[in-house]
Amino acid sequence: ENPLQKTSTCSSVNASGIFVSPYALNLSSFTKLIKRLQERHPEFSKQEIVKAVQELRKINKGVLSGLAISSIEEKTSAIL
Repeated sequence: ENPLQKTSTCSSVNASGIFVSPYALNLSSFTKLIKRLQERHPEFSKQEIVKAVQELRKINKGVLSGLAISSIEEKTSAIL
């Protein structure tokens, strides 16, 4: 058996024919979240905010999907 035949990918090609990495699909939501948190907590650096979001993910069993952005923002603010 060829193991490459069993390999699947979640990447996609958008309507313009441009390859989209599966890791970039939620990048705009993440960027918006970080921007909102920076506006809400100007006393924290971007690095500290990202670390708090990562801590929330860890607390939430490794995932943030399924949570509303506002919920993630509130919970991250509590960590900060």
